[in-house]
Amino acid sequence: MLERYALIGLFAFAAITFPILPLVLAFLFRPKKPTRLKKSTYECGIEIQNEAPEAQDIWVQFRVQYYIYAILFVVFDIEVVFVYPWAVATNQMSVFWVVEMAIFMLILVGALAYAWRKNLLEWV
Repeated sequence: MLERYALIGLFAFAAITFPILPLVLAFLFRPKKPTRLKKSTYECGIEIQNEAPEAQDIWVQFRVQYYIYAILFVVFDIEVVFVYPWAVATNQMSVFWVVEMAIFMLILVGALAYAWRKNLLEWV
């Protein structure tokens, strides 16, 4: 009976080992020469302006607008993942599936209308 689970155990071992092994090897063999420039925050090539000379680490305030755009992009990107297979198989579906997709699209359009109304899409 143990032979049946040996293959599952082998796959579980491989699934745990293969992702962790490269991370451990990279941690062990990486160059370890941190400098102030390497530790500094980097975003879009913009130089840091509010640098405190007495601070050990540099704190930069990022605009929330970047995160709003990223979240909206992810939401509508995932929407395509759900809508594309549905659109391909439309002629094989019943009315129930069409209504389900209409509800899904209404929820997403409502979210977009909310973001638009709150001026979250304005790049100021």
